[in-house]
Amino acid sequence: MDNNVPSVDQTDRAVPINLRQSGPTPVEMLIDTRVRKSPYWELSVQQGCWRASIYNRMYHPRGYIPREEGGMMAEYQPLVNDVTLWNVAVERQIQVKGPDAEAFVDYVITRDATKIPVMRARYVILCNEAGGILNDPILLRVAIDEFWFSLSDTDLMLWLQGVNVGKKFDVTIQEIDVAPVQVQGPKSVDVIADLVGEEGRELPSYGLMEAQVGGHDVIISQTGFTGEKGYEIYLKDATKYAEDMWNAVLEAGQPYNLRVVAPSHHRRIAAGILSWGQDMDFETLPFQVNLGYQVPRKKEADYIGKARLEEARAQLDAGNPPYRTQLVGLLLGGKPITDYAPDFWLVSDSPGSDPVGYVTSPWYSPELEANIAMAHVPVDSSALGTEFWVQLPDEYADKPGEPVHAEVVEMPFRPSVNPSQRERLKTRGLDAAV
Repeated sequence: MDNNVPSVDQTDRAVPINLRQSGPTPVEMLIDTRVRKSPYWELSVQQGCWRASIYNRMYHPRGYIPREEGGMMAEYQPLVNDVTLWNVAVERQIQVKGPDAEAFVDYVITRDATKIPVMRARYVILCNEAGGILNDPILLRVAIDEFWFSLSDTDLMLWLQGVNVGKKFDVTIQEIDVAPVQVQGPKSVDVIADLVGEEGRELPSYGLMEAQVGGHDVIISQTGFTGEKGYEIYLKDATKYAEDMWNAVLEAGQPYNLRVVAPSHHRRIAAGILSWGQDMDFETLPFQVNLGYQVPRKKEADYIGKARLEEARAQLDAGNPPYRTQLVGLLLGGKPITDYAPDFWLVSDSPGSDPVGYVTSPWYSPELEANIAMAHVPVDSSALGTEFWVQLPDEYADKPGEPVHAEVVEMPFRPSVNPSQRERLKTRGLDAAV
C-alpha cells in the first residue's frame, strides 16, 4: 500500500490522521530562533536533558536518564516512589482579564465558568462550532476578573483574540510571563510543605494558593499529568526568576530523592489522561474520547459549539453515534514498549485483515506488567472484551512482521492517587463518557 495514503477509513474527517509518515527519520531537526527556549531550558540541559520535542512552538524536554541507564522506564521509578520535577513551561499561560472575564470564559468553554470559585482550577475543553476539541487546558481562576488558560499544544491565544474581535467582551487577552513546573510523586506534598508551609499540604485537588518560592511570587495548584499526588508551581516574571525558583525546588527536594525527569506519558496513559494531538484534535468530538462529562446537559448560557454538541448527544442517545471511531483502552501483547511511539500503529480485527483503527498512546505499565495503550477503534467494536490485533514495530513484536493480540479494557488502567473528575464520576456510578 502507498505509504502516503492512510489505510483506515476516515471519511468522516476533513483531514485524515496521517498514519504512515511519522516514524523515525534520519533527517536532522533544525534548531533555530523560530522555536522558543523556555526560562528553564538551560536548567534542564544542566540536569542532563538529552532530547526534546516541539510543543506550543517551544522546546520541550523529553528525556534525562540515558537509554543505556534505563531511559524513560528508569525515570518512572522516582515518580511513583519519590518525587520528580518537570519543566513544563510549554504550557503557555493565556490571561483573560477584565470586567467581562467570567462571561467571556463561559462563552468559550463547554463547562459553566460561573461555578468556578476564585483560587480554584478546573480541567476544561474549548470546542469550535463543529464541536471539535481545540484545546484541553487547566483553567485557573486567580481573581474574580482574571483567568489563566494553561495550554495544551495549540496556539489558543490567537483563537481567543479572534473570537473577541466580533464579540467585544470587555477583556484583555494575552500571553503572560508565567512559566510552570510540575512537582509530581508521593513525596511531592512534603516538598511543597517544606517550600511554602503546612498550608501547601492542605491544598485540595484543583485548589490554588499564592506563595513565594525562592523569594519570588508563585501560584501553586494541586494538579498534574500523572494521577499521582502532584502540584504545579506557576512562577510569575519567569524570565527574570527561573533559576531562583528552580534551585529552591531542587534544594527542598534533596531529602526526598527528587529527580528532574520528563513528563511521564506511561503514567498518564495508565491514569487515562489524554494528550491533545495524540488522542484527540480539532476534528474530535468530546464524546469520542470519553469527555462527554465536559458537555453539561443543563448549561443555559450559550457557548461556542453548543448547538453541534447537543445535536451530537441527541444522536448518541438515539443510538446513532455521529463519528466512526471511539477511543478505548487496550491491553496488548508484545515486548515491553519502553519509549515514545513515533507513529500511529495500526489495529485490525484479525491477523492479516485490513486496518480498522490505530493506536494513539502506547507504553509498558510496570504495575500491570503489560503493554497498555489508548486507541481509536470502530464505535461498534468498542465494547469491553473486544479483541483486536496490533501491528507493532519489529522491536516490540513477539515475532517480526506478525501482529500482537489486544483486548479492550477499562480506563483508567489503574486507580489514581489523585483521581480526575472522570474517575470520580465513575466511582459514583455515572457515565463519564456521555
